[in-house]
Amino acid sequence: MIKRKVREAFRAAGLTELIHYSLGKPGEERQIVLANPLFTEYSALRTDLINGLVEAFQYNLEQGNGALNGFEIGHIFAQEEDLIESEAIAGILGGDPTQGKWIRGGKDQPMSWFEAKGVLDSVFDRVGLTVEYQPDRQDKRLHPGRTASLWVKGDRLGTFGQLHPQLRQERGLPDEVYVFQLDVDVIIRNLATDQALVPIFKAFSTYPASDRDIAFYASRDVAVSDLERTIVKAGGKLLESVELFDEYKGDRVPEGQRSLAFRLVYRADDRTLKDEDVDPVHQKVREALTEKFRVELRS
Repeated sequence: MIKRKVREAFRAAGLTELIHYSLGKPGEERQIVLANPLFTEYSALRTDLINGLVEAFQYNLEQGNGALNGFEIGHIFAQEEDLIESEAIAGILGGDPTQGKWIRGGKDQPMSWFEAKGVLDSVFDRVGLTVEYQPDRQDKRLHPGRTASLWVKGDRLGTFGQLHPQLRQERGLPDEVYVFQLDVDVIIRNLATDQALVPIFKAFSTYPASDRDIAFYASRDVAVSDLERTIVKAGGKLLESVELFDEYKGDRVPEGQRSLAFRLVYRADDRTLKDEDVDPVHQKVREALTEKFRVELRS
C-alpha cells in the first residue's frame, strides 16, 4: 500500500514510470558478475538505478523525443560478505519543463535546481514525509556543489543532485539534468504508521497570520537546513512556516559569508496575534541564530 501511494505521488508530479532490466554492464565496485551471461551488456547485476536512468535519458534525446522526466522502482544488488539485495526508487529530471515557448522566443529554459527539488518536495508533501537536505559529495557522478543527501529522522533516505558537467558533456546531455535515488525501506519504515496511512483532518485557522522577515550574514559553511531547524525550534507553536526567499553572494557581503533572508509566518488557532504575542517569539529566534551560528543580523 505504501509503495502504491508513493508510486501515485511520483506520477502525480508528472514523472513517467520506467522499467529496466536488473542486469547491466560490468565494471562497478561491489558488483556481482554472472559466470555465463548471454550478452556482455547484460552480464552483471545493477548496483543502483541511476546509471540506467541516465542511459534512458540519453537514448530518449538521441531518438528526438526530448528530455525524459521519469522514475523507477526496482531492486539493486551489492556484493559484501554475502549478496545484499535492496529496493530503491530513483528518478531523472531535466530539460525545459514547460509546454510552449512563446514568451522565450522558442528557446529552451533549463530546469533549475530549485525546480527539480520542488518536484521531489511535492512528492514528499503528498505522502507525508518530512525530509531534510544536507550537502553531500560522495557520488562522483554528481556536481560537488549541487548535491544533497536526504534524511528522515536521522535515517539516510538517499541522494539528490545535478549530474556532473563532465558526465553531461560525455553523454551529450542538456546543461542541467538532475537525479535522485531513495531507499524504499526507509520510506516504508517512516510511513508504516496509522497516522501516515490514514489521513487525519486538521482544520485551517480562521485567524490571520502575522509575517516577519529576518535577514542576516551567515558563513557559507552553515547549511540552510541547520538554520531552519534552529528557527523552527525557537519559534515554537506560534511559528506556522519558515521559507528562504533570498540569497546573495557578492559585493558588500563579508568574505566567506552570504546574505540570507527568511520569511517567518506566525499564526494561532484561537486568536488574532498582536505585536506583543509575536515580538518576543521573533526576538527569541533572532537570539538563537546569533548565539548558535554567530550570524550578523541585518533586519
